[in-house]
Amino acid sequence: MKDVLNVLKLSSIFRNFSDEDISKLLPEISYRIVEYHKDDAVAIEGDKCQSIGIILQGKVEIQKLFASGKTVTIAALKPSDTFAEAIIFSDVSKYPATIVSSENTRIIFISKNDIISLCTINPKILTNFIGLLSNKILMLNKKIKNLSYQTIRQRVSSYILEEHQKQKKLTIVLPLSRQQMSEYLGIPRPSLSRELAHMKDEGLIDFNKNTVKILDIEALEFTLID
Repeated sequence: MKDVLNVLKLSSIFRNFSDEDISKLLPEISYRIVEYHKDDAVAIEGDKCQSIGIILQGKVEIQKLFASGKTVTIAALKPSDTFAEAIIFSDVSKYPATIVSSENTRIIFISKNDIISLCTINPKILTNFIGLLSNKILMLNKKIKNLSYQTIRQRVSSYILEEHQKQKKLTIVLPLSRQQMSEYLGIPRPSLSRELAHMKDEGLIDFNKNTVKILDIEALEFTLID
């Protein structure tokens, strides 16, 4: 249980809660912990959504499957990340995408009614939950803004600058693989690789695998208004 508490403390819903606080809350609800092997389906697009999930161990990918057979990874989630927090309170309450475990994974599921109970028992849960939803809206707005940029360089520059703001340093580690980054930005992977190489040649950035060093931040910022 100690490992569960350590992860839940890092989650958005239980932010600023102690081990003792969470230990008192969990017996008040009917949560369940489910284990998945690599490539197991956690949820299929169109499935009824009745619980939110918090990843305790491993990783999952949120994927959109197309009739052509193409699969696009929308997001990659790690321990303490939450999913389905908005879906369970929507009128549709169905998963809009498929969730697949990318490695052996454990997830704690908390039902809609239990989330409401937790918010009633401790108002801090309600505050954290609203904050979680607000941050999700901001993230979606950023993604829409990225997709609104017309050039590949603008999209790449915008993404690098966002990570710079999050990590607060000029040498950043990109959380997405090249394939995931290309899907997130709506850019073909070969085009993404070429643009990164051009930006390196022009002295804007340097990179090694997923580590990127910003060499000329003003030039990156200017790209967005060019």
